[in-house]
Amino acid sequence: MQAAPETTRAAPVAPQSSHPAWLRLAHWLNALAVLVMVTSGWRIYNASPLYEFNFPTSITLGGWLGGALQWHFAAMWMLVVVSLFYVLFNLFSGRLSRRFFPVSPKGFVHDLWSALRGRLGHDDISHYNHVQRVAYLFVMLDITVLVISGLVLWKSVQFPLLRELLGGYDSARHVHFIAMSLLVAFIAVHLVMVALVPKTLLAMIVGHKERA
Repeated sequence: MQAAPETTRAAPVAPQSSHPAWLRLAHWLNALAVLVMVTSGWRIYNASPLYEFNFPTSITLGGWLGGALQWHFAAMWMLVVVSLFYVLFNLFSGRLSRRFFPVSPKGFVHDLWSALRGRLGHDDISHYNHVQRVAYLFVMLDITVLVISGLVLWKSVQFPLLRELLGGYDSARHVHFIAMSLLVAFIAVHLVMVALVPKTLLAMIVGHKERA
């Protein structure tokens, strides 16, 4: 009597993190940089208001114009360096195309409508739906506009081409303010979504393991 053939078991697939350490570090460093830049930027704005209002000093950073400028420029370099690392790593690793594309108007409308009705699934947080893809791509573009317009406001003479592309110094102030406002609006919506799906916050702190 022949022995039954031994059953070959497949080797277990090691879990992979959908939020690796480099991503979590970049996220929190950029979050800190944006917080410092926004609050110090509000203090800088108050020194020469663009519109008919000022920001309450209690939510601004720097205490005075000189201090606010120092905080703003320090955070600016952090934001630029970390954002460049994030974009380049995503680009050359192929993560940008895997996680953020494809996007389509039809997919965006479908996922947005599902989200508004509370029917958008969040079982696999490593998968970005169309709304998330559009939102994150928008933030990348918005931060780029913030940096470019900020360079014009900081060194207008040294960046004449950028100044002209933005329609002049005064126009650059409006572009910078609008880009800042859109970024703050994104952060507000982002925080609401985190409150609705708390496990996304935990994943961004300690990582989230998914089977490959």
